[in-house]
Amino acid sequence: MANNLITPAVIAKEAMRQLENELTFTKLVNRQYKHEFDKRVGDTISIRRPVKFETNTGFDITSQIQDVEEGVDNLKLQYERNVSWAFSSRDLTLTVDEYSDRYIRPAMITMAQSVDQLGMLLYRDIPNEVGTRNTPPSNFAAMAAAAQRLEELSIKGDINAIVDSAARWAMGSSNSALYMQDVARDAFRKGDLGEIASARVFSSQNVLKHTPGAATGTPLINGVSQNVTYAAAGVTLTDGRVFKSAQSLVTDGWTNSTTGILKAGDVFTIAGVFAVNQVPGDAVLNKSVLSFLQQFTVLEDANSGATTGPATLKIAPAIIIDGPQQTVSAAPADNAAITVRNSAGMMNLMFSPEAFTLVTVPLALPDSATWKQRVTHNGLSMTIMKGMDILTRREIVRVDMLFGWRTTNPMAAVRLAG
Repeated sequence: MANNLITPAVIAKEAMRQLENELTFTKLVNRQYKHEFDKRVGDTISIRRPVKFETNTGFDITSQIQDVEEGVDNLKLQYERNVSWAFSSRDLTLTVDEYSDRYIRPAMITMAQSVDQLGMLLYRDIPNEVGTRNTPPSNFAAMAAAAQRLEELSIKGDINAIVDSAARWAMGSSNSALYMQDVARDAFRKGDLGEIASARVFSSQNVLKHTPGAATGTPLINGVSQNVTYAAAGVTLTDGRVFKSAQSLVTDGWTNSTTGILKAGDVFTIAGVFAVNQVPGDAVLNKSVLSFLQQFTVLEDANSGATTGPATLKIAPAIIIDGPQQTVSAAPADNAAITVRNSAGMMNLMFSPEAFTLVTVPLALPDSATWKQRVTHNGLSMTIMKGMDILTRREIVRVDMLFGWRTTNPMAAVRLAG
């Protein structure tokens, strides 16, 4: 007897349940902007960046009232993804569980892989990196280095980590020797890492490998006063993405006429340019200077020119040397040396949920489709439709998602190289 529960609503809800079950990275990020797209104004959402203030001295604030510097980043719906399958009319006699096992779950595994992998690409926006590339982090000290960097950047609250399989099992082996009975048992039997260095650690096969650009030559800063104000900061990439806390940096000394001298996601430091505490303090003292050089990430592939090997890089964070939005200790000097992390490695991540944002859009359902359903849950939205191929008597189902990923606070995440 036919199973009358095989309806669009039932399949859509089961698909959403399976999708959520298969996601890893996506479940750990910010999805609070989902309601903005209920208004359907264009394909871009404006995301306000945090406001920062400094304390001042004395009781008379007449000359000390601070302007509100509230930058805006844009999140574009750049990803349209679908998965489809065909089945015979007799398959509608299956139970919901049978139909889910045969069709829905495999389809949602694929969709979840796609959403997670596109999210993990955001590692390229993160400037801060610890660890040794091509060497999996294998102990508490490795995880603690990432946690320490986040703490130095004043990132607190819920912290998550996503690591690849090599890191998972290397750390699982290390944890199995711990005296703490439950931690050791789970690490040995299941490879379950639990919480390490105040971070909940998850394993995912979607952690991506970064392959750097050529990064050859003797790169130098070309020109003085290459710092910007917060109001003037910002670059637009060729794919249309706009980064407010970013800038262009003029350099030279690279190997001449090299395509891909640097790649998006390459990390470098500049001699004499140190990191600072991200939380503003006393206006007289300014932000405290940290003990390590500020790291920068390249936001877009760059090529070098002829003669002196010039290259203009689009980088983050922007070089801001004072005020509440200060990012570095000082502007780089002319001919200051640039040092690139120029080996390949896996890009594990430790992050606060505020670092990354996913927005999915409730897609409109066509009037001509009679078998259709849209489901939205926990900041995720998908549509499902079915139509018949009259020539083969096959039923064709498609599931669609429209979404966008954005790094909303790149200083709230750290790469853990592996």
